[in-house]
Amino acid sequence: MLANISDEKERKVISDDTAKKLHDRSSRGATLSAKEQAQLQAWYASQDNAESVLLGLPSSEKKVASLQSQVDAALTQLMTVTKRIQEIASENETLRREIATLRHQLAQHLGTQPA
Repeated sequence: MLANISDEKERKVISDDTAKKLHDRSSRGATLSAKEQAQLQAWYASQDNAESVLLGLPSSEKKVASLQSQVDAALTQLMTVTKRIQEIASENETLRREIATLRHQLAQHLGTQPA
């Protein structure tokens, strides 16, 4: 656990100059160590966050919460529609049985009538 904390601190204190050098090496196909890759990813995230703030974009947490809310609403709507479809399917089955019974009764009635 302590190793993770120190790794996180090391990733956060990376300078822009060092990060740019790591980015340059990575973009040219050089292999980065796991530590360097983690530092670069943290720097990318920091740059993305700073850009979002400058552009007035909502934070990723707000985006995720908003998307989760939209998914929840869609799921609720889907469950409501699914329930209604099941109810209609049940009503249709009842009607089919009634129609079959009426046809059977009609056939019997027509069969017993004198021509």
